[in-house]
Amino acid sequence: MTGRLTQLWRHPIKSHGREALRGVTLHPGQAMPWDRFWAVQHDQSKHDGDGWAACMNFMIGTRTPGLAGLWAELNEETRQISLTHDKLGAMTFRPDDPMEANQFLAWVAPLIPENRAQPRHIVSTGARGMTDSDFPSVSIMNESSHRAVSQKLGRPLEVERWRGNVWFDEMAPWEEFDWIGKQIRIGGSVLAVRERIERCLHTAANPRSGTRDADTLGALEKGWGHRDFGVYAEVIEGGPIAIGDKVETL
Repeated sequence: MTGRLTQLWRHPIKSHGREALRGVTLHPGQAMPWDRFWAVQHDQSKHDGDGWAACMNFMIGTRTPGLAGLWAELNEETRQISLTHDKLGAMTFRPDDPMEANQFLAWVAPLIPENRAQPRHIVSTGARGMTDSDFPSVSIMNESSHRAVSQKLGRPLEVERWRGNVWFDEMAPWEEFDWIGKQIRIGGSVLAVRERIERCLHTAANPRSGTRDADTLGALEKGWGHRDFGVYAEVIEGGPIAIGDKVETL
């Protein structure tokens, strides 16, 4: 069976906003370009600021659900990010500029509970991306699986909750789990599907308000006996991908 690529998303700053795309060029051994390019390190982090580190070292929606309400737009040439939030308004800054980064940390502070770790500074791994996986990954999501979860919850569910990079449709629910250990072709790229994505409470938060209003984890457990949604894949052959491209196993 084959499917079609329906959505593309990147998240320039880990857990701090998402941006929809029409097309992108993937590169071998790298995350989606500019996805999780930066991350916000908190004051309890064990990370020394150099290279990749696990998500527990950074500000994430699991501990700070209000971050789910952020939307982003990246200017690749100037490396400026414009963020919007229903409660905070809008802000444009350059994460690489220490003064502007501090202004951003002050701007986002109202979303962070006082009893939680507080943001300290912004770090970057470059094209490696601060992915949740311990290898540079592209996350792939199935719209049929998303509809199945929505039906289990008995309400529409926003796809942004899953924070996926690549979305496809026209295949059966959960078919993506059968791809583990296989290669798939999407447009001009080939990816090796490595593992399922275990989900956290970030998915419970509304991508507009940042409030937790859907028991996504409960729906997954009651419906299918797990907390997994989507798969991580590694880019083997780089190339362009775009909305409407064919998705197929090799």
